[in-house]
Amino acid sequence: MEERYYLNSVNLKTESNFPYLIMDATSKSSNPKPPGFHVMHWHEDFQLIYVISGNIYLKTLSHTHSIHKREAIFINKNVVHQLQGSHDCHYKSILFPEYLVEFYPGGPARKYVSALADNDQLTTHIFSDRSTWHHTVLGLLENLIDLENAPSSIYEYEVLVYLSRLWLEMIKNMELPVEDEKTEVAARMQKFLRCIEQHYSEDLSLDELAKSANVCKSECLRCFRLTMQTTPYKYLMEYRLQRAASLLQDTSLTVGDIAEKVGFHQMSHFGKCFKEKTGYPPKEYRKQK
Repeated sequence: MEERYYLNSVNLKTESNFPYLIMDATSKSSNPKPPGFHVMHWHEDFQLIYVISGNIYLKTLSHTHSIHKREAIFINKNVVHQLQGSHDCHYKSILFPEYLVEFYPGGPARKYVSALADNDQLTTHIFSDRSTWHHTVLGLLENLIDLENAPSSIYEYEVLVYLSRLWLEMIKNMELPVEDEKTEVAARMQKFLRCIEQHYSEDLSLDELAKSANVCKSECLRCFRLTMQTTPYKYLMEYRLQRAASLLQDTSLTVGDIAEKVGFHQMSHFGKCFKEKTGYPPKEYRKQK
């Protein structure tokens, strides 16, 4: 079954008392392997990627970037993206929630974090060795990687210090992007996709989906057509069927329970749509997989 829906790739350490995750990745593997490896996905956390060798290619809903050896990229929270690497690529990917650089809840640092985090136009930022402050950020990322390779007895505290220094460089030096149509459409699409992920099991109407990004129905249709060459309804059905396929493979729920769980009210309609998509009735798909 073709993976066309975009998923929320959850930080594997999100339930821990220190939800800072650093992954070691190549073009073929990642340790640990996150749910969104090699497919379009987003994170609720910030992501920083440092390229050790080769090149990586980052595709968002509006742009494609190439990041080279000893360069890095910042990916803002909730930005839909996909990573592909050259055959010889090796990179480190760091995930962390915004509250790790806010110091404490309700504190004055919050406004400096949200200035970047809540800006819909700021999706990514590439760091190269061409400016002094970029050089500083790259050095801090290298510090974090070295620390991961040889953790000290005060590992968590050192990580927090480096992350705070890195964020300080960003808020002091980063110019917020000028609004253009591509980034505006991408920002709206992120809200639409998030809404579908949260409400796909419900009777989600086009009007409700459009309201999630404070736009009219025709603008919602236009955004889907521009970025995904499909309609919101077709994407919603695709998402539901993908979720059903996952539940058939990974759970022992009955087919009827799965149909209801993913938003189908009639078993006959679910069975027909599922077979059209996969070539198998739901029960047969479960046996095959």
